[in-house]
This record gives sequence, structure tokens and C-alpha cells, in this order.
Amino acid sequence: MNVGDKNGIARVCACLVGVISVVTFGGRIAFAEDSLLESTVVEATEAAALRGVLTQQQQQSLTPQAVLDELMAGNRRFVEDDLTLRNHSQRVREAFAGQYPKAVVLSCLDSRIPVEDVFDRGIGDIFVARVAGNFVNEDILGSMEFGCHVAGAKLIMVIGHTNCGAVAAAIDDVQLGNITPMLAKIRPALKQSVFEGERSSTNPGFVAHVCRENVRLALATIREESEILQKMEAAGEIMIVGGYYDLTTGQVSLIK
Repeated sequence: MNVGDKNGIARVCACLVGVISVVTFGGRIAFAEDSLLESTVVEATEAAALRGVLTQQQQQSLTPQAVLDELMAGNRRFVEDDLTLRNHSQRVREAFAGQYPKAVVLSCLDSRIPVEDVFDRGIGDIFVARVAGNFVNEDILGSMEFGCHVAGAKLIMVIGHTNCGAVAAAIDDVQLGNITPMLAKIRPALKQSVFEGERSSTNPGFVAHVCRENVRLALATIREESEILQKMEAAGEIMIVGGYYDLTTGQVSLIK
């Protein structure tokens, strides 16, 4: 092999080494870029999961309409099974010193309505009051006044739901222990219901109609029996709205 051939082979080897180096180096760049992207996504996810509970300053900056919009957007995520990832242990530690929730939600006792999940909310986001038939009494009103006037919540929502057993029992005039006086607080909704058709608990249309009327009755009771909340609503400091939860879909629709 002459000198020229040796030099040629050396140049080819050098080129091959260079190509291999570039390919390898390029692979490392690609791998580094992929790793960086994955790391960024993980960090963003963790940051979202570790978002702190609402502060007083954040609460004060909210408007009632913004809170309502946020709850309804959360419900859409619930329906789509796309709930926000949260670190509940972290939130528990952050919330111990105080609470500044956005809303007060009055719901039926029904175990199939997980209120926080229904609106994709976490610890410290909302006050939740529950009673079979989602009716309003003095205790509930006092809780709502605390939630809004004292603690600063911007929204009150009363939620009824499809196939409510308490409403059906009120229609049937059930007589059983303390359930009887409880149902008496729902029965006014039955009396004020204007409905063409069979007025029976076996008629799903009538039960649904009374469920909605019961929510409207609760809203009227809040405005009539709480001067504090009535004035806050008139001043635009809070909104008082009704909702209707569909047990088959998980969707909340607003009641007018």
C-alpha cells in the first residue's frame, strides 16, 4: 500500500468517525431535548397539582360572575372525566391558617352528588351545606351569611337533582319520625307547582318539576329571610343562583 492509499484510508476513517460522532452527538441532542420537554411537562404538572389554596387577596379580586363561570367550567371537566390533578395533602397544610372560599353551595344529602368533584374544586375552594331536599332553614341561612358576609364568598348556588328521593317522599306525604317535619319544609314547593298531568311520585315529569320548584323556593327563601344576603345581592357583591344536577350525566344546568 503506498503513501497515497494510506492517506486516503485515513481520510475515509476520519470522515466515518466524524459522521458517527455527528450522529451520536445529534442523538444526544435529540435525547436531551426530549428529556428537557418531559421534565418541563412534569414540572408544570407538579406546579398545577401544588397550587395553593385561595388567598384573601385572590378572593377579593373575583367577581360573582367569574366564580359562576369557573364552577360551570369545572362541571364541564367533571362531565368529561378531566378533573384537575391536585395535591390534597399539600392543600391541607396550606389551608390550616384560614379559608377564603369562592362560593357557598347548598346541595341535597344524596351521596351520588360529590359537590367538590362536580365543580372540579379542591380544599378551601367552596363551602358546602347539605340537607335532604336542599331546603333552606335558619341554620342554613346563618351558614350562608357567614360564608358570604364574614368569609367573603361571592356566590350562593342551590342545587337540586333528578330523581330526588326527598321530593318524592314529600309528594307521597311520608310519615316517619323526624323525616316528617323535614319533608314539611319541601312541601310548599309541591303546593306552588303548576303542572298539567298526574301529580304523583310515579310520574318522573312531575317529580322533576317539583325538584326545580323546590330550588326556586329555596332561592326565594334566601332573598326573603336574609336581609344581609338580599342587600349583598342588590349591591352586586354576590350572586344567588339555582342549579339542577342530572344523575345520569353529571351535568349541572342553571335554573331560571
